[in-house]
Amino acid sequence: MTVRVRFAPSPTGELHVGGARTALFNWLFARKHKGVFILRFEDTDIERNRPELIEPILESLRWLGLLWDEGPYFQSQRLSLYREWAEKLLKEGKAYKCYCTPEELEAKRTAALAAKQKPKYDGRCRSLTAQEEQNFIREGRQPALRIKIPQSGTIVVEDAIRGRVEFDFSELDDFILLRSDGRPTYNFAVVVDDITMGITHVIRADEHLNNTPKQILIYQAFGHPTPIFAHVPMVLAKDRSKLSKRHGATAVFEFRDRGVLPEALVNYLARLGWSYGDQEIFSKDELIANFSLDAVHPSAAIFDEEKLLWLNQHYLKTGDPQRLGELLRPFLVKLNIMSEAEAQVVPSEKLTQIVVLFRERAKTLTELAEPARYLLTDNFSYDPEAVKKFLTPEKIALLKGLAEALASVEPFTAAELEQATRAYLESQGTALKEIAQPCRVALTGRTAGAGLFETMELMGRERVLARMKSVASLLA
Repeated sequence: MTVRVRFAPSPTGELHVGGARTALFNWLFARKHKGVFILRFEDTDIERNRPELIEPILESLRWLGLLWDEGPYFQSQRLSLYREWAEKLLKEGKAYKCYCTPEELEAKRTAALAAKQKPKYDGRCRSLTAQEEQNFIREGRQPALRIKIPQSGTIVVEDAIRGRVEFDFSELDDFILLRSDGRPTYNFAVVVDDITMGITHVIRADEHLNNTPKQILIYQAFGHPTPIFAHVPMVLAKDRSKLSKRHGATAVFEFRDRGVLPEALVNYLARLGWSYGDQEIFSKDELIANFSLDAVHPSAAIFDEEKLLWLNQHYLKTGDPQRLGELLRPFLVKLNIMSEAEAQVVPSEKLTQIVVLFRERAKTLTELAEPARYLLTDNFSYDPEAVKKFLTPEKIALLKGLAEALASVEPFTAAELEQATRAYLESQGTALKEIAQPCRVALTGRTAGAGLFETMELMGRERVLARMKSVASLLA
């Protein structure tokens, strides 16, 4: 048997980290078993669908590296198929036409709630006479199509993550397969899709668990074996509430735009509910080799942004500096450090040097790009407290003398700069520790950063000398 799995988002919002994790688990399972990963859009909800979100969802999956083998398929393009399959059940007496109006159904629902009963369809149209049906047709009623379910007994879901889950038929009713306008309901379209696409394993969020008995009934009505179901637990915030905007970023692109690397997010999402000993850092190949549904916990997973940023910092520290440097370009624009045109012509070597020099301290690409503000441009501000504390008249005089001493240093490298600086300070009867912080403030506007002489080398002779010479103006 070839494993065939699917990720089936609805284009009603951006790809949420919970949805991304579901996609990842499907992708890993398919790759582990040399199977097929299918992408399908469930887009028959006309009221809620936002077609403009389809491409962002696709781009989110591409950015994460979760490339699909088949699709994308769109339910909205398969409506005739659903009607054809619904007709099979009607002809076989496994479904029936329901002429109840929305108003009548709402009245029954209201009455059931008032009587403190669970709202269920009462089966009024299940056994209509020919005359009753003709009367409804003459009234101009457009029928929906309902499935006939057993009146008693239980249905069992053997879930690969949650184990055995039983549902009593008394909790169900003859649910709708096709609405009166001919559009399929979610449960019906999903089953027809999964049958026709040969899906072997349904790995999805546990919010769909309550839909599963209805879907199994549809499989049984078609005489088709059910796939293996695996319902992945929810992703919750630290306060154990549903992860939402109020907790911060929730969409894949929000993390991308904050400077999180795709490999870090994939690594983090894989470990969100799936365990493999004490190992925390995984390459994609390691994830594929080790992933299994058996190791997915049935309890909710807690999203910890600090853990994600820790992983991101690891990948910043160990990643290819040249690649990371190229990833910095859009952040130079986003942070208003320079224009898009200016960012595009920054030499790749400069960006690579920034990565090497500053990545030990950065948790995101945003933090890694920030030093470019004072390294590559004069578009930065000085910390007034640092200026007041370190740029005294005595220190300013030393900095001006240092500028003259460094003017002829060749080559303008960290090693040569350090040697020339120490020689100058020795001639002035002072030590490096006396001038290091004033020099850093004069050059960068701040008191913390990477190695002073490495920073000077990257900043370049012209900027270093100009800032040292003009430092007195900061006190004006």
